Amino acid sequence: MQATDNATRAVYWGTGRRKSSVARVRLVPGTGKLTINGKDGDLYLQYNQGYLVAAKSPLETLGLENDYDILVNASGGGLTGQAESIRLGVARALCELNPDNRKPLKTEGYLTRDPRATERKKYGLRKARKAPQYSKR
Repeated sequence: MQATDNATRAVYWGTGRRKSSVARVRLVPGTGKLTINGKDGDLYLQYNQGYLVAAKSPLETLGLENDYDILVNASGGGLTGQAESIRLGVARALCELNPDNRKPLKTEGYLTRDPRATERKKYGLRKARKAPQYSKR
């Protein structure tokens, strides 16, 4: 009896990162609800369709959008970075769910971590590359 309870309440984890955002994602069998930091996903992502589509796109690629609830603990960065880190976390959790999911997610580019980050500021400059105004005289 214990094994069936664990099978029905299986939880799949995935961690996504983008810029300075980190999203710890749990996939739980459910109805397709998105919850971020205890709030409804629509409310947290300010009803922005681009962010919502980005967060749920790995599930839609596999046709599982109504089979799993997405529970997210997101921190750092802004909404764009968090939405894209959620996408990576969901994709990684889906690979944990079934290794056969890896190929379609990889072809869509959902398993690629975007390495771009803010360049550090250098001394003698105002920002990473912006120099002080040049004065000829």
